[in-house]
Amino acid sequence: MITNTNFANLEPIIDYLKSVPYDVSRTKLYSASELYGGYNPELPETYFSCYDQLTYKHYLSENKLTNNVKESIARTLHDQGMYIAIGEFFRVHNYLKCIGVMGGHALLRTDEMYRQIVFLSKQLTEQGFFMLSGGGPGAMEATHVGAWMAGRNNDEVEDALHILSAVPSFNKDNNNAWLSTAFKVISKYPQAKYESLGIPTWLYGHEPSTPFATHIAKFFENSIRENNILTLPFGGIIYTPGSAGTMHEIFRDAEQNHYLSYGISSPMIFLGTKFWTEEMPAYPLLQQLAAKGKYKNLSLTLTDDTEIVIQQLFDFQKLAQEQPKGFSLY
Repeated sequence: MITNTNFANLEPIIDYLKSVPYDVSRTKLYSASELYGGYNPELPETYFSCYDQLTYKHYLSENKLTNNVKESIARTLHDQGMYIAIGEFFRVHNYLKCIGVMGGHALLRTDEMYRQIVFLSKQLTEQGFFMLSGGGPGAMEATHVGAWMAGRNNDEVEDALHILSAVPSFNKDNNNAWLSTAFKVISKYPQAKYESLGIPTWLYGHEPSTPFATHIAKFFENSIRENNILTLPFGGIIYTPGSAGTMHEIFRDAEQNHYLSYGISSPMIFLGTKFWTEEMPAYPLLQQLAAKGKYKNLSLTLTDDTEIVIQQLFDFQKLAQEQPKGFSLY
């Protein structure tokens, strides 16, 4: 039975929810300007007092796996709001047009693979797809740089890459410099037509979230974030070189395709033949398991050619045509 005393006991929780540096009632996706609210690229010290970093500091102070019930409630409310916001996003965006890119956070801005991802993402965006990634640096950032530069000529893209190359990678001592070059590109080449979705997490809050994603769903709980980045790209996922995180994503994706968990098996495209057959031979392993019947319903492609990637994605569009009748993840 609920009594007035029970409700009175909620007052400390409500007071706590009001005290945290993040908005527990938010039900819309972040923009980069909101996530980095208070940050001025000309004033490096402001990076540490922006919304994102104040939230991250608080997150660490309460521990990643917190035993503070009030903090757990606050994080859950925030993440539920992000979940609702993603649902609203996909009310006006077709799941089958969503393409995911997975890959390493350590990929340098000066690496040829970074450049390849940028131009691939740009081309796919211009051809009616919209890009999704884990919303961090490296291959994830390259995905959103490409989507951001959609509609511009190659010389402008090369200029953007040149600006970014001044700070090839992030680390705890240069996050402001890494971020400021991104905002320099954003300022020089504004984007108002094309969209992309980044889904980062404060679990890896030492890695700055890319501001090139026009829509950002940042979560506290990484398991929720991982589920979203692997289930939302119904149009297919492109795997670029990565490490442990990318390997986890490959086999999680293979599992849901095998079981047709969401009624569909989407393409799994591996970009980088040598990497995926020699350095981290996930592709031949999946092929062998599929041949033995251990995995079913997998659509696997291995290539170095971005034109083949694009063709595979368009071929799948023709096969899928429409979402299952009445289908919705949310």
